[in-house]
This record gives sequence, structure tokens and C-alpha cells, in this order.
Amino acid sequence: MAMRRSVARVVGALIVPSISAAAIAYFGYHALWGERGWTALMSTRGRLAAERQQLDELRDGRAHLERRIDLVRRGDPDILQELRRQQLLGAGEVAVPRSAK
Repeated sequence: MAMRRSVARVVGALIVPSISAAAIAYFGYHALWGERGWTALMSTRGRLAAERQQLDELRDGRAHLERRIDLVRRGDPDILQELRRQQLLGAGEVAVPRSAK
């Protein structure tokens, strides 16, 4: 009878700590490797940095094109000559001027 009481006391004393340890392990696992855990956060930050870099490149390209369009609208002779050359020559072709005879 005394043995049962001591076993019951030990089991009773271990129930609360074991439930607490299980809860800590469960929430700790999901805090690190869960769907919204630390590893997911790091992965999302990496993707966000890559997307921001791509956005910056697209913005730079757009600004370059807007400057060229503005030059065409103003009738800048250099840009107009460059556009004419591109339209007359195919890709990879080179214009070689003839020497005056």
C-alpha cells in the first residue's frame, strides 16, 4: 500500500512538468520550423530582397526608356539618327561608309 502511494505521488508530481515540456516542445517546434516560423520568415525575407532588386532593375529600365522617349519627342538629332540606323540595319549588321571618289 505504501508503495502504491509513493508511485502515485511520483506520477502525480510528473504529470504537470511532462505536460508543460510537451507544450513547450510543440510550440517551440512550430516557432522554428512551422508554416509561419523562423525558417519561413528567413525564406520570405530572402525572396523579398530578390523581388526588391528586380523591382529596382525594372524601375531603372523604365526611367531609361522614359528619357529616350523624351529625347525623341524633343527631336534630339542624335537619338533620331540612332533610331534610323536601328531601323535600317538588321541585327548584327554594320554600316561601312564608302570613301568618296
